[in-house]
Amino acid sequence: MSEEMNSMEAWLAAEDSMKEIHERDLVKATVVAVNDNEAIVNIQGNKNDVPIAKSELAEPAPESAKDIVKVDDVIEVLVVAKGGENGLTVSKVKADRLASWKELDGIVEKAEPIEAEITQVVKGGLVARALGVRAFIPASQIELNFVKDLSKYVGQTVKVLPIELDPSKQRLVLSRRQLLETELKSWLENVQEGDIVKGTVKRLVSYGAFIDIGGIDGLVHISDFSWNRVKDPTDVLQEGQEVDVKIKSIATSEDGKLRISLSVKDTMPDPWVQKAEKYHAGDVISGEIVGLKAFGAFMRIEQGLDGLIPMGELAERRIKTADEVVAIGDKVTVKVLNVDIERKRISLSIKQLNEANEGADAEEAE
Repeated sequence: MSEEMNSMEAWLAAEDSMKEIHERDLVKATVVAVNDNEAIVNIQGNKNDVPIAKSELAEPAPESAKDIVKVDDVIEVLVVAKGGENGLTVSKVKADRLASWKELDGIVEKAEPIEAEITQVVKGGLVARALGVRAFIPASQIELNFVKDLSKYVGQTVKVLPIELDPSKQRLVLSRRQLLETELKSWLENVQEGDIVKGTVKRLVSYGAFIDIGGIDGLVHISDFSWNRVKDPTDVLQEGQEVDVKIKSIATSEDGKLRISLSVKDTMPDPWVQKAEKYHAGDVISGEIVGLKAFGAFMRIEQGLDGLIPMGELAERRIKTADEVVAIGDKVTVKVLNVDIERKRISLSIKQLNEANEGADAEEAE
C-alpha cells in the first residue's frame, strides 16, 4: 500500500512538472541564490533558473535583494513573459499587485468610504493610490459641480466611494461626488431655512463670500455681511475665518445646482431695531431735518435712525413742497405717529403735535 502511495505522489509531482506555464500565470518559485542585485529562483516546469531583479522583488526597490528574500524561501511570482535566455521573465512586485487587486473583491458592493491619496492629473481626471493599488477618479466625480483646475487636488487625501472594479484589468474607479451627494442629502434633512450654523470662509469674491458649512458651500452676498455698508469683502471677512451664518434660502437652479443663500448680519442684532424699539407712538421728540423729498421730509432722530414726516404732516395748511416749511439743518420737534419695526419705518408729525399743543392751550384758557 505504501508503495502505491509513493507511486501516486511521484506521478502527481511529475504531472505538476509537466504543466505548461503561460504568460500572466501566478506560480510558486523557490529562491536558490540571492545577492544584493537579484534573487535566483527555480520554477517547477521551467528548465532554467530565473533571475529576479531587486526592483521586481519589492516596491519601492530595496537597497539589497537580501532585505526581501533568502535562500529556500518560496514566493509567488507572476509570469510576465515567456522565452529569452532563461525561459521566463517573472516579477514578485506584479504578483503582489495582482494579489492586492484580488483582495478588493466585493469592495464596490460594500459601498463603504475609503481614503485615496491623489498623485497626479491625467486626461479626464485624477490618479490616486487607494488600498495599495492605483485608482482613477474621473473629473466629473471629484466635486458636486464641474471643476476646471484639478491640479489643486494633487497631494490631498480625500474620502471616496469605489464605484467600479475590474481586477483582471487592474482597474479601480472612485467617486468623491457620490459621497458628497450622500452627505448633502443627509445635511438637507437636518437643516432648514432660518437655521444658524457654523461655517468657514472658503473664498472671497467682489460680490460676497463662499462659506463652507459642513462640506457644502453657500454664498453670503456682500449686502449680507454687515448691517453697515460694506465696499470690500476683505474689510469684514478673511479666508479661513470661522463665522456663524443664517440660512436665508435653499433652492435648486434650472441647471440642477443647489443654491444656498447665507447671511452673516442676520446672526447679529439689527442696530436699527435696537434704536427704534426705544420709541413709541405718541412720544414727542426733537431732531434735525436731513432730507427733503417730494413726499415729505426726513428727520434724524439719532445717529443711524431717521423718521419720515409725510407732506400732509409737515404743516396745518396745505403745502406743495416740503421746503415751504422746513429746510435741511432745521431743528424740529415732532410727535411719533407709528414705529413699524418689520418695515423699518417711523412716521412723524409736526402738524399733529401743533394741533395737540393748540388744544392744550385752549383748555388752559378756558
